[in-house]
Amino acid sequence: MNILASAVGLLCLFGAGARAEPSAPLRIGVLTDLTSLYADPTGTGSVLAARMAVEDFTAGRTTRRPIEIVSADHYNKADIAAATAREWIDRKGVEVIVDVPNSAVALAVNDIVREKNKVLLVSGAATTELTGKSCSPNTVHWTYDTHALAVGTTSAVVASGGKTWFALTADYAFGHAMERDIRNVLAASGGTMLGSVRTPLNTQDFASFLLQAQASKAQVVGLINAAGDTINAIKQANEFGITGAGQRLVATVLYVNDVHALGLPVVQGLQFTEAFYWDLNDRTRAWSRRFAERSNGRYPSQLQAGVYAAVLHYLRAAEALDMSGDGKAIVDRMKATPTDDPLFGKGSIRADGRKLHDMYLFEVKKPEESKYPWDYYNVRKVIPAAEVWRPLAEGGCPLVQ
Repeated sequence: MNILASAVGLLCLFGAGARAEPSAPLRIGVLTDLTSLYADPTGTGSVLAARMAVEDFTAGRTTRRPIEIVSADHYNKADIAAATAREWIDRKGVEVIVDVPNSAVALAVNDIVREKNKVLLVSGAATTELTGKSCSPNTVHWTYDTHALAVGTTSAVVASGGKTWFALTADYAFGHAMERDIRNVLAASGGTMLGSVRTPLNTQDFASFLLQAQASKAQVVGLINAAGDTINAIKQANEFGITGAGQRLVATVLYVNDVHALGLPVVQGLQFTEAFYWDLNDRTRAWSRRFAERSNGRYPSQLQAGVYAAVLHYLRAAEALDMSGDGKAIVDRMKATPTDDPLFGKGSIRADGRKLHDMYLFEVKKPEESKYPWDYYNVRKVIPAAEVWRPLAEGGCPLVQ
């Protein structure tokens, strides 16, 4: 499985009534993409973020139980992810799995974790199915989802005149969910989806798809993909002269790592929705600089921030219950306790497992506006939590019904 494991060498306080042996480690598994298209916004940075959460949680505490971080590459394959999760829980004693970028992967692991009554903290996947028909009493969905991204970006683009769309849609669970949510937002706001085309995951050649987008004469070419696929699509769209011919390119998912890879001259002016940016305030800056010092100068993505915040809240809930084996009980405690961390501020977790916080509409700066390394975004709008997340009653989560 190419499982990478590293003990953090940190301790965590649990009372005398804990179900596990006092010396038994609490193992947190970071199941991520270490080698493919999501490796930059997740990968080793997600492992680091989990370590930092453990360090910050245990700082200055009387220690009793060790915490270990293990990590593995799921290779963007649901079967490999499910097998890894099962082995971790059955043989390695892993009690919580975090990150899981790739929606198909997250849905597969979601089933395993529920069966085993452990905890899944999804910070990397976006499908709303995790808080819809596939919701679980053992899962919390952090960071973002396709509904929030669609509402934030699509509404802004339509309001500024981009009413007709053609979509390049990644052909797996995330892409299908995002296209559905964008179509819903377009219908509600007076826009139209003229057409769409399915694109393979991790494709290197977007030429035929971009030609279809050009031929559609749509005002907006929507890139319903992420990370490496978004980078390749934007590069090739510039080579095809799409924006120069009058069509507007919109990235429905964009990470700070993508902007860094592409450079401001290529993506300046692009608007998109995110849950976190390292340069938002003093608290996000302080944590992000600590992260960058340990990540070869690379600043954190919103997904890596989600790993940190989710693990920190999990550890607080586990400590409060003086136990670590009953996943459902810990998630219940997480839902009952308001969230508060330096990256997302104050928030809450709904009955369906959806973590609620504000989102932001950002615009990529022009090169001359950037004053220091990784100074890439302007905040165009704060989107309140009450406006951006799918209403609880509309998700179809059996836990709510």
